[in-house]
Amino acid sequence: MDSPDLPRVHTIHVAPGRRLPTKSVVSVEAEAGAGLVGDRYHGSKHRHVTVQALDDLMAAAEALGRPVDPGLTRRNITLTEGPVPTRPGERLTIGDVELEVVRIAAPCRLLDDDLGPGAMQALKSPRGGAVFRLLSSGTITVGDEAVAG
Repeated sequence: MDSPDLPRVHTIHVAPGRRLPTKSVVSVEAEAGAGLVGDRYHGSKHRHVTVQALDDLMAAAEALGRPVDPGLTRRNITLTEGPVPTRPGERLTIGDVELEVVRIAAPCRLLDDDLGPGAMQALKSPRGGAVFRLLSSGTITVGDEAVAG
Protein backbone atom coordinates (compact mmCIF):
# COMPACT_ATOMS: atom_id res chain seq x y z
CA MET A 1 0.00 0.00 0.00
CA ASP A 2 1.35 3.44 -0.95
CA SER A 3 2.02 5.94 1.81
CA PRO A 4 1.59 9.65 1.03
CA ASP A 5 4.20 10.52 3.69
CA LEU A 6 7.14 8.60 2.21
CA PRO A 7 9.66 10.18 -0.14
CA ARG A 8 9.24 9.15 -3.75
CA VAL A 9 11.40 9.11 -6.85
CA HIS A 10 11.06 12.58 -8.39
CA THR A 11 13.45 12.12 -11.33
CA ILE A 12 15.87 9.54 -12.75
CA HIS A 13 18.92 10.51 -14.81
CA VAL A 14 21.56 8.40 -16.54
CA ALA A 15 24.61 9.44 -18.52
CA PRO A 16 25.99 7.06 -21.15
CA GLY A 17 29.57 8.25 -20.62
CA ARG A 18 31.91 10.43 -18.64
CA ARG A 19 31.30 14.16 -19.19
CA LEU A 20 28.29 13.39 -21.41
CA PRO A 21 25.01 15.08 -20.45
CA THR A 22 22.55 13.11 -18.37
CA LYS A 23 19.21 12.14 -19.84
CA SER A 24 15.96 11.94 -17.94
CA VAL A 25 14.20 8.56 -17.99
CA VAL A 26 10.91 7.38 -16.50
CA SER A 27 12.34 4.06 -15.34
CA VAL A 28 15.65 2.24 -15.26
CA GLU A 29 16.80 -1.34 -14.73
CA ALA A 30 18.90 -1.74 -11.59
CA GLU A 31 21.30 -4.69 -11.70
CA ALA A 32 22.58 -6.01 -8.34
CA GLY A 33 26.35 -5.71 -8.08
CA ALA A 34 26.58 -3.75 -11.35
CA GLY A 35 24.53 -0.53 -11.39
CA LEU A 36 21.92 1.13 -13.56
CA VAL A 37 21.70 -0.21 -17.10
CA GLY A 38 22.69 2.55 -19.54
CA ASP A 39 24.62 4.63 -16.98
CA ARG A 40 28.33 5.42 -17.15
CA TYR A 41 28.98 3.62 -13.84
CA HIS A 42 27.21 0.38 -14.84
CA GLY A 43 29.72 -2.39 -14.20
CA SER A 44 31.75 -0.46 -11.62
CA LYS A 45 32.66 -2.21 -8.39
CA HIS A 46 30.84 -0.02 -5.84
CA ARG A 47 29.54 3.20 -7.41
CA HIS A 48 26.23 1.89 -8.72
CA VAL A 49 23.73 4.66 -7.98
CA THR A 50 23.82 8.22 -6.67
CA VAL A 51 20.78 9.55 -4.79
CA GLN A 52 19.91 13.12 -3.76
CA ALA A 53 16.81 14.87 -2.40
CA LEU A 54 14.80 17.70 -3.95
CA ASP A 55 14.64 19.65 -0.69
CA ASP A 56 18.47 19.66 -0.56
CA LEU A 57 18.52 21.01 -4.11
CA MET A 58 16.12 23.77 -3.07
CA ALA A 59 18.46 24.69 -0.20
CA ALA A 60 21.39 24.71 -2.63
CA ALA A 61 19.38 26.91 -5.03
CA GLU A 62 18.71 29.35 -2.20
CA ALA A 63 22.45 29.49 -1.40
CA LEU A 64 23.27 29.96 -5.10
CA GLY A 65 20.52 32.43 -5.84
CA ARG A 66 19.34 30.42 -8.84
CA PRO A 67 17.46 27.16 -9.53
CA VAL A 68 19.29 23.82 -9.47
CA ASP A 69 18.12 21.41 -12.17
CA PRO A 70 18.33 17.82 -10.82
CA GLY A 71 19.67 16.60 -14.18
CA LEU A 72 22.63 18.97 -14.03
CA THR A 73 23.86 17.64 -10.66
CA ARG A 74 24.86 14.37 -12.36
CA ARG A 75 23.07 12.32 -9.67
CA ASN A 76 21.00 9.34 -10.83
CA ILE A 77 17.95 9.53 -8.57
CA THR A 78 16.32 12.58 -7.02
CA LEU A 79 13.82 11.91 -4.25
CA THR A 80 10.94 14.26 -3.47
CA GLU A 81 12.40 14.82 0.00
CA GLY A 82 15.19 13.72 2.33
CA PRO A 83 17.02 13.01 4.33
CA VAL A 84 19.06 10.67 2.15
CA PRO A 85 20.99 8.09 4.21
CA THR A 86 24.72 8.92 4.09
CA ARG A 87 26.49 6.63 6.59
CA PRO A 88 28.24 3.63 5.02
CA GLY A 89 26.16 0.51 5.48
CA GLU A 90 22.81 2.31 5.85
CA ARG A 91 20.07 0.96 3.61
CA LEU A 92 17.48 2.47 1.30
CA THR A 93 14.77 0.59 -0.57
CA ILE A 94 13.38 2.21 -3.71
CA GLY A 95 10.39 0.32 -5.04
CA ASP A 96 11.60 -3.29 -4.74
CA VAL A 97 15.31 -2.48 -5.11
CA GLU A 98 17.57 -2.51 -2.06
CA LEU A 99 20.56 -0.16 -1.91
CA GLU A 100 23.39 0.27 0.61
CA VAL A 101 25.35 3.48 1.25
CA VAL A 102 28.98 3.35 0.19
CA ARG A 103 29.84 7.00 0.97
CA ILE A 104 28.71 10.59 0.79
CA ALA A 105 28.60 11.84 -2.82
CA ALA A 106 31.15 14.62 -3.11
CA PRO A 107 30.26 17.25 -5.70
CA CYS A 108 32.57 17.42 -8.72
CA ARG A 109 34.06 20.41 -10.54
CA LEU A 110 31.68 19.85 -13.47
CA LEU A 111 28.92 21.39 -11.33
CA ASP A 112 30.45 24.85 -11.63
CA ASP A 113 30.57 24.36 -15.42
CA ASP A 114 27.01 23.04 -15.71
CA LEU A 115 25.23 25.07 -12.99
CA GLY A 116 27.48 28.11 -12.72
CA PRO A 117 30.09 29.36 -10.26
CA GLY A 118 29.48 28.36 -6.65
CA ALA A 119 27.44 25.23 -7.46
CA MET A 120 30.08 22.80 -6.23
CA GLN A 121 30.24 24.61 -2.88
CA ALA A 122 26.43 24.88 -2.60
CA LEU A 123 26.05 21.12 -3.12
CA LYS A 124 28.62 19.99 -0.56
CA SER A 125 27.57 17.52 2.13
CA PRO A 126 24.89 16.92 3.16
CA ARG A 127 23.19 18.41 0.08
CA GLY A 128 25.06 16.28 -2.47
CA GLY A 129 23.41 13.00 -1.50
CA ALA A 130 25.12 9.63 -1.33
CA VAL A 131 26.68 6.89 -3.43
CA PHE A 132 25.02 3.47 -3.12
CA ARG A 133 25.72 -0.08 -4.21
CA LEU A 134 22.83 -2.21 -5.46
CA LEU A 135 22.05 -5.23 -3.29
CA SER A 136 19.12 -6.41 -5.42
CA SER A 137 17.90 -6.08 -8.99
CA GLY A 138 14.66 -4.63 -10.32
CA THR A 139 13.11 -1.66 -12.04
CA ILE A 140 13.19 1.80 -10.46
CA THR A 141 10.42 4.10 -11.72
CA VAL A 142 9.51 7.74 -11.14
CA GLY A 143 6.93 7.75 -8.34
CA ASP A 144 8.36 4.71 -6.50
CA GLU A 145 8.46 5.00 -2.70
CA ALA A 146 11.85 5.30 -0.99
CA VAL A 147 12.13 3.77 2.48
CA ALA A 148 15.25 4.21 4.63
CA GLY A 149 16.28 1.47 7.02
